[in-house]
Amino acid sequence: MAWNNLNDIHRMFGAFRRRRMDKFCDVMAPSDEVKVLDIGGRVNTWTTESKPGLRFPVTMINVERSGHEVDGRFTYMEGNGCALPFRDRSFDIAFSNSVIEHVGGWEEQEAFAREARRVADKLWIQTPARSFPLEPHMFALFVHWFPRKVQRKLVRHFSLWGWKMKPTPKDVEWVLDGTRLLTWAEVKKLFPDCSIFKERFLGLTKSYVIVRGSRQVSAKQEG
Repeated sequence: MAWNNLNDIHRMFGAFRRRRMDKFCDVMAPSDEVKVLDIGGRVNTWTTESKPGLRFPVTMINVERSGHEVDGRFTYMEGNGCALPFRDRSFDIAFSNSVIEHVGGWEEQEAFAREARRVADKLWIQTPARSFPLEPHMFALFVHWFPRKVQRKLVRHFSLWGWKMKPTPKDVEWVLDGTRLLTWAEVKKLFPDCSIFKERFLGLTKSYVIVRGSRQVSAKQEG
């Protein structure tokens, strides 16, 4: 089962992604010469959700190599975000959007954070906040706050994903195993040398954005 099957649902969040990419461009101010590594990302982030006119090269690394050339900007590679096949500081910016919550347990998330910090001088990494009441992958209220045995019962009948996909018990386990949302304290522990700011919706923290290497946010870390 692929997450792409939920594209029609994810379009509802397109405005958030476009606003986030506007913020990325404003804060990081990337020139045409910077080298960007997108860990686990999608080319649409750079072609349809970003400001027009961006020209810098982007290396896209995913567990499965996929994608097509767009104006020669993109290089596609197969690889693991927890063990990146690059030397230290190979890129100017390491970028990741809603990936670290899918790499496994805490040890894998530590490895992902360590690798992202290693391969680039600057970072821009976003991840959904566990404190937000809507679980953004299953589109269910509060389900991620319950123990696993309760989640199994709720996901199928009390989530938009469950209503749409009609998952088998195996599908439910696959989704639950593949998502571990982070708390504010965990994000700070994973990225101790970074600034962190909060994206909010209706006054609630929707997600965290981890930034390193921008003078605009170097002295700002929201609590």
